[in-house]
Order: sequence, then C-alpha cells, then structure tokens
Amino acid sequence: MKVRKELWFGLSFMALIVVLAGTVLLRAETITNGHLGLLMLSLVVVAIMLGFPTAFTLMGMGMLFTWLAYERDTTRTLDLMVQAAYKTMANDVLIAIPLFVFMGYLVERANLIESLFRSLHLAMARLPGALAVATLVTCTIFATATGIVGAVVTLMGLLALPAMLRGGYSVPLAAGSITAGGCLGILLPPSVLLIVYGATAGVSVVQLYAGAFFPGLMLATLYILYVVLIAKLKPQWAPPLSAEERRVPLPPLTARLADSPQANALLRLMKGRRNAEVPIGYIARQTFILALPALVFVLLAGSSWRAVTTVPAEEHYEIQEIGTERAGSPSGSGGLAEPPQAGGLQEPPADGGLQEPPQDGGLAEPPQEGGLQPPPSEPQAGRALPEPPGAQRAAPAPAAAQADTAPTAEAAGRPAPTWWWVVFSVLGCLTVLFYLFASFARLEIFKMLLASFFPLMLLILAVLGSIVLGLATPTEAAAMGALGGMLLAAAYRRFNLAVLRESVFLTAKTSAMVCWLFVGSAIFSAAFALLGGQQLVEEWVMSMNLSQLQFLLLSQVIIFLLGWPLEWTEIIVIFMPIFIPLLDNFGVDPLFFGLLVALNLQTAFLSPPVAMAAFYLKGVSPQHVTLNQIFLGMLPFMGIQILAIFLLYVWPQIGLWLPQLLYK
Repeated sequence: MKVRKELWFGLSFMALIVVLAGTVLLRAETITNGHLGLLMLSLVVVAIMLGFPTAFTLMGMGMLFTWLAYERDTTRTLDLMVQAAYKTMANDVLIAIPLFVFMGYLVERANLIESLFRSLHLAMARLPGALAVATLVTCTIFATATGIVGAVVTLMGLLALPAMLRGGYSVPLAAGSITAGGCLGILLPPSVLLIVYGATAGVSVVQLYAGAFFPGLMLATLYILYVVLIAKLKPQWAPPLSAEERRVPLPPLTARLADSPQANALLRLMKGRRNAEVPIGYIARQTFILALPALVFVLLAGSSWRAVTTVPAEEHYEIQEIGTERAGSPSGSGGLAEPPQAGGLQEPPADGGLQEPPQDGGLAEPPQEGGLQPPPSEPQAGRALPEPPGAQRAAPAPAAAQADTAPTAEAAGRPAPTWWWVVFSVLGCLTVLFYLFASFARLEIFKMLLASFFPLMLLILAVLGSIVLGLATPTEAAAMGALGGMLLAAAYRRFNLAVLRESVFLTAKTSAMVCWLFVGSAIFSAAFALLGGQQLVEEWVMSMNLSQLQFLLLSQVIIFLLGWPLEWTEIIVIFMPIFIPLLDNFGVDPLFFGLLVALNLQTAFLSPPVAMAAFYLKGVSPQHVTLNQIFLGMLPFMGIQILAIFLLYVWPQIGLWLPQLLYK
C-alpha cells in the first residue's frame, strides 16, 4: 500500500520529537521531575499525531504523570484532577463559546450567504477580479458572523468556486481566495480562538476583540489588493465579467419608468406617473430607498458634529475666603453682602467670629525669596497690600464674574477636528457620486444589498460594538447575537424546527469538544507545573540570552511548525501555558502576543502539507480540482499573512491602539 506524503510527514515529525526528547534526557546529569514533564509533553504530541482524542490524551497523560509525581498517591491525584476540572468549568468566559457558535450555525443554516455573494459580486462587477474580491468580502463578513473556518470554506466552495471556474478564473487563484478568506474567522471577532486564548492566558477577551479588529481588516485588505493587482497584471487568470453576467433584471413596474437599466433613477422617479402608469405608492417606496444614503449621511454628520464640537460644561465652585464678603453682593460697609436667610448658612459675625489672623505671629504673605510675591515697597498692579488685622477683604468682582461666565463660554462649543472634516468630506463625495451614477440597475443592486448585506452587518456591529464599547460582556453579547441570528433567520423565512435542531446539535458537539479540551488542558498543565517542567523550560530559554526579537521569532516559528500537525485548539491549550509565563521576562504584552499567535495560526492553517482549509475545500470541489492546485493557490496568501505579522510587529499600534484608546 502506498503511503501518502502527509502520513510520511507526520511520522517524520513524530520521530523528530521522540529523538529530541531522548537527547535531552540522555544529556541530563540526573533525570528530575522536570525531565519527566518534558517527556510527558513529547508523548502527548506523538499520541495526538497518531490519532488519539486530544482531550482524553491530555487527561490520561496528566493523571498518569501526576500519580508518578505524587509517588503513586491515588487520592491526591484524583483531588488535583477534580480541582483542575472545577476551576475550568467555573470560568464564566467560556459560556460565550456555545452562544457564539450557535449564532454562527444559525446564520450558516439559514443560507444567507448565497444572496450576499450575488449582491456583492454585482456591486463590484467593474472591479478587476470582481468574483474573487466578492468572495473575499463575503468570507470576511461571514467569518465575522460565524467564526467557524470549516463552515465558511465549505459553503464558499459550493457557491463561489463553481462561479469563478465558469468565469474562466485560474483554479489556484480561486482556491486561494476561498481558503484565505475562510480562515479570517480565526482572527476576526467573535473568534473562538481569542476566547480560548483569553481564558488560557488570563487576558481580557474584550481587549483581544478590540485588538484583533484592525489586524483582521488589514489582512482582508491586503488579500483584496493582491487579487486586484493579479487581475490587472494577469487578466487571463481573472477575466472580467461578461455583459450577461453583469445584467440586472428590473421589476415590471420599474421597467415602465426606465428606458434602459442605465437610466438615472433619481430623475425618472422625480417625474414619476407623468411618464408611466405606475402607482404613487410604488414610486414613494423606491424614492425612499434611493434617499436612504443621504439620510444616513445627514444623521451621521449631525450626531457626530454634536459629539465632536460640544464641550461638556464643568461645574466651577467659587472659593471664598472665610470671613470675607462675596463680590457683587450688597453690604453695609461699602461692600456687597449676602442677605441672611432663615434657617440657612450665614456669614459668621464680625465680632467673635472667624477673622483674618493678626499680621504679627499669624499667617503672613510669603517673602520675596519664595518667588511668589514682590516686596511690599513695590506693589504690582492688581495686587493688594496686606490688610490690617481685623479688616475684611473682598474678592475682586471681575475675577468672580469671569469664573461665573467661563463655563458658559466653554460650553458654547469648539471647532470640529480635522479628521472629522476629512472623513465626512470623503463620505459626502461618495454620496454625491452615488446619486450621479444611480441607475435603475444600481438601485436594484442596492436593494439586494439592503436585503442581504446590511442586516448581517447590523447584527455583527451590534454584537461586537456592545462588547468593544463596554455595553455588554462577551457572554451577554453572545446571547443577544444568538437571539439576533434566530430573528434574522426568521425574517428570511428560513427558520424552522429542522434548522434549530441541527444548529443545536452542532453547537453541543463543538462546545463539548472545547470544554473537554479545557478540562484536559487544566489537568495536563497542573501535572506539568507539578513536575517542574515549566521551570525547566524557563531556565533553558533564559540560558540562551535571547533578545525580545529573538524570543518572539523563536516562539512564532515553533507555533508555526506546530500548526502543521496540530489544530489551533491543541496549540492554545497545550503550549500557551508554557509560553505565557516567559513573556514577563522579555517584556512582551500578552495581548500583543495573542494577536501574533492568532495571525500565526491562521498562517499555519494555509500551510501545506497539513492545511485543514485545503481539505475542507477539496471535499466540495469538482473532480478536476486537485489538492496540489489548492496548495499552490494558498502559498501567495500565506506570504501575505507573513507580511501582516511583520507589519504588526513593526507597528504594534495596529493592534494595540484601539484597546489603549478604549480601556486605558
């Protein structure tokens, strides 16, 4: 029987791990519990590569080596297992996982992606590589809504791959666009990977979501730029859409208003029934839909203008010296005094009350050496000479008046910042261009986007916005997202008992896998720490005298290599507890490290020969699409991901700016 290359690679990698573990043990002067911990780690990796269930392998190895560390004390071993499992299951952050997964499966099973893809590829018809760009945008949105890589790659393989092949697209380019876009769910919120990493590393999931937002958008933008560039340089790889593929059929009533699909919709709707027998209600509905971009622009501009120009008035309290009179109030001695109020607070009486302390022996004006007052012989304008004992001093009226009027002037407003003018100038130009080129065909495309793109985006923004802005915890937002997914499926009339049953079953299956992994990881980590394996690894790494850059390179290379034979869940729960304690020694922020890990694991998901995204796509591809063609198409996108990791390291603020702005 011929052995596949993937199996040879797995066997070779396993043999390498065993050899390295044996070398470390043989070179040690004395075999300690720490060496047993490293042996346990090696055996776990080998067992997982052989196909043993990850969660139960972690639990079994952890219990066995804990039993050895406790000198065969079964009671203490079982106590440790129960405590580790209870600590994991008491983590309320993990409740968000089944809720987000349930939301994703509802959106997937409701089959919302088909209309989304069609509307996007018609909207981008004139862009080079329109089908591939629409595929990437659809994958980005759907990955954000589901976070399930296998589901996104499989659905887009069924929907977008046949369309691109019919359009004459290169098989590697089409396959690479689908697999790369589908893997964005690893990084983009609400990513399950970020929840698992946050629970493992003790990092706030909210900050991880905020930090992953811009790196995810940067990566998707780099993908799209690459596809557009390839389509311009190699048009035979991504031919433009034909006129028939770009044709948008008009409804019968709209066809009465238009001489052609390219007629300007704004002008024709303004004429209305004068040129055709069209009900006035239909014209009003179409006009309202056409006016939506302008209405949204006005609402956004108005609300943001008020937010950026209004300065909240701060309360100013006038500080009055005890024993003095308020300026501007009438008094009997030439000053102004407050009228007495019955039952209220009054000025203390002059005789026997609080007065200015005597000049001699009391508090005097500071001397000139302090640098605060001029000498008494040279009074400055606006400064009063020291008053004699017992005299009352009135605060200057202009200063009091200024203190009272300053908040009013400050609350009046301030000029809008430059960024506001730039952003809304661009949005205003886009709105004007929309109406200049608003043909009836584009109006129909806009209606398709309203029905497919905007509801899904509203759900995503509501869920993620409530998390990032601190309005809800990830668990609460996930619950609202699950409810929103049900309502969205019901609105599209695709929510039924079969969809609900299948979504619940798949959610329970996925959640059980993640929860058992966490329990196994907790037992394994407890055993590894008990044996002293973590301390041994830390001493070994510190003995290498690595710089921060060298440590990051070493850790990311190890994670990248582990991403070939192992799933991201196994890497997070097994190896992150080893790397996280080392971060303080090199001054690395765990949040920043988590973003690098997420990007890295996404790269590993596209790396031959064990790239899971390729096998997902191959399972739904036509027979003539080979695995080698899929691997060939994934390589350029893997290079783009390595470029994104480099950009994130050079400019960490890509990932850290938003968390620092919102939470620090």
